[in-house]
Amino acid sequence: MGVRIIAEAGVNHNGDIDIAKRMIEAAADAGADYIKFQTFKAEKLVVENAAKAKYQQINTGNSESQFEMLKKLELTQNAFIELKNHCKEKGIGFISTPFDLESIDFLESLDMDFWKVPSGEVTNFPYLVKIARTGRPIVMSTGMCEIEEIREAVLVLLGNGCNNLTLLHCNTMYPTPFEDVNLRAMETLGKEFNVPLGYSDHTIGIEVPIAAVAMGATVIEKHFTLDKNMEGPDHKASLSPGELKRMVSSIRHIERAMGDGVKRVTGSERINRDVARKSIVAAVDIKAGEVFTEENLTVKRPGTGVSPMKWKEVLGRKATQDFKKDDLIVL
Repeated sequence: MGVRIIAEAGVNHNGDIDIAKRMIEAAADAGADYIKFQTFKAEKLVVENAAKAKYQQINTGNSESQFEMLKKLELTQNAFIELKNHCKEKGIGFISTPFDLESIDFLESLDMDFWKVPSGEVTNFPYLVKIARTGRPIVMSTGMCEIEEIREAVLVLLGNGCNNLTLLHCNTMYPTPFEDVNLRAMETLGKEFNVPLGYSDHTIGIEVPIAAVAMGATVIEKHFTLDKNMEGPDHKASLSPGELKRMVSSIRHIERAMGDGVKRVTGSERINRDVARKSIVAAVDIKAGEVFTEENLTVKRPGTGVSPMKWKEVLGRKATQDFKKDDLIVL
């Protein structure tokens, strides 16, 4: 299987199922493998007086609490059932991240291909145990984590029935400054945990996820929106549908370009070899019986004659025929 590309809708539907359906259609048109939503009940996710994150304050103001903001972004269970059916109609996989134990139970009933554990739940022991015991594959982001925290979470997951785990390197800042991406940490995760790796991206643009694929990422997750100017916490750090399409296309190109690692002449370049390489040719007119020397021989294109790698073998031999200047030497 190639790189799994997850188009992260998150809460960019703004609590509107019609916007969510349009996002499904845009993600499918872009060629993503999955679209991912977020399933939660605000009452089970956050205390009522919890402050917003700084980026949320910048993007949505300070007139409401985090609880009030999230309450407006909820979708009902029936809405998620409808969205999953819409995904099936449009030919794209449906995934939603649960943010509470009740949501795990509900989403388990929807028979998703795998779980996506967000960075904020890496230290949530009851959550990790419950999700691992479903036996489904798990993809877990690792934003805001020290390596020891990831190690503890991995042990919990593996110790409770998870036998198919992928870790995503991630930086949980919206948007992430390029100097904080630290893509090489993905390699560190690979050495430490010996599991498939991926990358969940929050930078502006599409360059970093493409680079992650070149470094071996098997899963890419990226936020997108129908309109970056919509009201909401995540729109400004998300891709437009057109950008998402370009990212998917670029990743598919990189997948094909990675190859198998064997250095060989490819079919596409073989036809150029004789044109680009050179042969031993006569530097001046040469008569039959004359000795080949460095003065009467030279090297020029095309490469259809004697290879210049046989230069020493040719020097000192006698011409078996007359050669005009620029004639390919025949032994």
